[in-house]
This record gives sequence, structure tokens and C-alpha cells, in this order.
Amino acid sequence: MPGVLHEDGVCRCKWCGTDPVYVAYHDTEWGVPEYDSRALFEKLQLDGFQAGLSWITILRKREAFRKAFDDFNPEKMARYRQAKLERLMNDAGIVRNRLKIEASVSNAQAYLAIPDFSAYLWNFMDGRPLQNRLRGMKDVPAMTPLAEKISKDMKKRGFRFVGPTIVYAFMQACGLVNDHMIDCHRHEAVKKLAR
Repeated sequence: MPGVLHEDGVCRCKWCGTDPVYVAYHDTEWGVPEYDSRALFEKLQLDGFQAGLSWITILRKREAFRKAFDDFNPEKMARYRQAKLERLMNDAGIVRNRLKIEASVSNAQAYLAIPDFSAYLWNFMDGRPLQNRLRGMKDVPAMTPLAEKISKDMKKRGFRFVGPTIVYAFMQACGLVNDHMIDCHRHEAVKKLAR
């Protein structure tokens, strides 16, 4: 079955299960086209921290991440020094991975070197989200040639933890691609949000 009919009578993508936090994220955020550069930057950082972990783990820690990383303010993050990195390594509220924490600094610097991060990303999409018509989880790719292209370009610009699988998950979450199952109640709703 592509989607799952929940107790509330609503069909959702199978991946969100029944966890209330996951369901709320699925129903309000995932796949919604994001055009705000700062919001895109935050999501890219969180997707990088998610590498090797489940998304629900990151979702539950999102507020702690925001507090620890100055609301993902790239101007502040780009200036983090060793003392701040050590404080982050001792923050039990976030994922304490030194490589990922250090990457957040270089990612902030790479972000600041791009005049309009949103335009940069949406240019890969010709300004419009891809509208997939997925029928089941087996149809969802882990990455695509476009994700590989974006990943390669981002790495060239100095971004880290932006492999093609992370980039594709980021594209799905930020609505650069609509990967809600066609029988999910969010598929058509998200489609209508494209500019």
C-alpha cells in the first residue's frame, strides 16, 4: 500500500508512521516549497546532522539545535571559534559529532559566499518543484542525477555533508521535489503551493 490510512481517516505517506511529531511534520512541513534562504540553510544543516541517524531523532532535537547554533544564523556560525565548537561538543541536546559540528562552520561560510541561496538552489529546478507521481515506497529514489549535480556543485563551493543522498532528502523536505505519494492527502496540497 503506497500510503497509510490513519485513525483520523487521512491517508499519509507510509514513512511518517503514527508518531504525533512525525505526523505533524509530514502534514505541515515536509515537501512544502521553501523559498527563504535562511530556512533552507537551517534544513540543509539539519539534514547533514541526520546522516547515519533517523530523521525523527533530529526532529526531536531541532529546538536544541536552534538554540545551540544561534538559530542557524550563518553570520554568527561562520565566526565560530574553537571554544564555541567545544561547547557544542558538550551539548547533550544536539548530535555531538565533531566532523558535523565543524562542517556547520564551513557550510555557513560557503552559504555567505552565495548572494541568494534560495535563487541558487531553485535555479537548478528552473524555479519550479519537480512533481513526482510516486505510488509506493519502492518508487522513491535514494538520490537522483539532479541531486548528484547539486551535491557536486555544493561541494565545489565548500559545503560539507552534502552528498547526493543528503541533498535528495533535503530536496524532498524543502519541496524542490514533491515526493508525497499520489494517494497522500498532501500530494495535491503541496503541488498547489509551488510558485
